Amino acid sequence: MRETVTIDRLGHQGDGIAPGPFYAARCLPGEVVSGEVDGRRLTDLRIETPSSDRIKPACRHYNACGGCQLQHATEAFVTTWKQDFVQQSLAAQGIEAEMRPILTSPPASRRRASLAVKRTKKGALVGFHGRASDVITEIPDCQLLHPDLMAGLPVAKELALLGGSRKGELSVTLTRSLAGLDVAVTGGKELDGPLRMALGQLCEAKGLARIAWADEVITRVPPAQVFGAAKVVPPPGAFLQATDHGEAVLRDAVIEAVGDASNVADLFAGCGTFALPLAQTAAVHAVEGADDMVAALDHGWRHTSGLRAVTTQARDLFRNPLDADELNRFDAVVLDPPRAGAEAQVKALAGSDVGRVAYVSCNPVTYARDVAVLIAAGFRLDWVQVVDQFRWSTHTELASCLTRA
Repeated sequence: MRETVTIDRLGHQGDGIAPGPFYAARCLPGEVVSGEVDGRRLTDLRIETPSSDRIKPACRHYNACGGCQLQHATEAFVTTWKQDFVQQSLAAQGIEAEMRPILTSPPASRRRASLAVKRTKKGALVGFHGRASDVITEIPDCQLLHPDLMAGLPVAKELALLGGSRKGELSVTLTRSLAGLDVAVTGGKELDGPLRMALGQLCEAKGLARIAWADEVITRVPPAQVFGAAKVVPPPGAFLQATDHGEAVLRDAVIEAVGDASNVADLFAGCGTFALPLAQTAAVHAVEGADDMVAALDHGWRHTSGLRAVTTQARDLFRNPLDADELNRFDAVVLDPPRAGAEAQVKALAGSDVGRVAYVSCNPVTYARDVAVLIAAGFRLDWVQVVDQFRWSTHTELASCLTRA
């Protein structure tokens, strides 16, 4: 059965939502669309009346590729939608705040990406999965990835030919570093002597910094990243902000939010994205759940002159958050949790005497939940800076400043 509907709004995953509700992929508010009813979804879509915000996608792969969700909308629409998402998440908790203008990373700036790679009869496929599909779309003209990552697409194909299977699929993560591409591979065959030798030769021939094949690592030169004045070699596959631009915006916001604090706790610290720049003016205690990331941060600090003291601790902040007595040693706290937020740590923070919090989030819903707890404990949300470093996607990040009222 075919249905004609008018799209009311966009959901958090980027689907158009019409009364019913019906969900229609890549549609915009105000559009009249028709499609075949498949449960609550409309398929075989036809745009009967397009929105004035609809544009031609920047990338020729967009219709088949699932790497981007919002290229069919104007930049003005996307930025307003992301700002509104954050404001609505806060409003649901009864919170208002100063919203600074959104800052968006430019095209072709993504410095880290996980690609799907598969051997075929005639070679190999490398790209992103189609929307809700296991079919790989090749992306030779991708408008999202940095040119250095685009240059790594042939490398990903060679990896599939060396150690992939036609029955399975490789996941190949490419990351820019100072020394060349840092490559991490999962899903390949077991590493044996001949494969290890072939990977070493590929490293040399292509000027790669490192290849991590599952748990085995072949390093030509250390793939360092720069955090402030320090150089850090993250473990293979470690978290890194998606773009240089996005990292810089978040870092500057955190430094502003921390202010003149002289003793700072950086919780969910990763490899030191914020801890090491902050150490130029403050003593920092960096806490992260992964031992190898903590070790990388500590090594980077110890090999950089001119920084204040940085202490490190490997600790699961979900199960074992810093308590109020531990937190009271610090003038300010930086929080940068994963999408689940920092519920347990925020409850402890609410009961402490800490006066300033820089909260960075990749999930406005859990962020608003946590901020409501801090406001109830006497904090004030001074400002929110939305950051769109996942251009053309539904992913929304932010940095913010909270102070004791």
